[in-house]
Amino acid sequence: MEGLRIDKWLWFARFCKTRSLARHLVDEGMVTLNDRPVGKASTTVRAGDDLTFRQGRGWRRVVVTGIGGRRGPAPEAQALYRELAAPEPPPDDWA
Repeated sequence: MEGLRIDKWLWFARFCKTRSLARHLVDEGMVTLNDRPVGKASTTVRAGDDLTFRQGRGWRRVVVTGIGGRRGPAPEAQALYRELAAPEPPPDDWA
């Protein structure tokens, strides 16, 4: 099964402006993969995975529908995921 580092995927899907910002998001504990906290930016994400992460002041939840091979234009990036209902914010002591 094909996979990609989670920091690269967040960057490819245009949720983060740079890969280093995506890595920082993971390092700060603001990303869960299939309801488990992600501790390393090298964690592999695959099609069908459920991601929840902080973006700006809110939280987003998406299902990975594709991996992608580059950081392309917005329509190409939007084909990499399907948006789900926004999750409830975690408690203040989360992470």
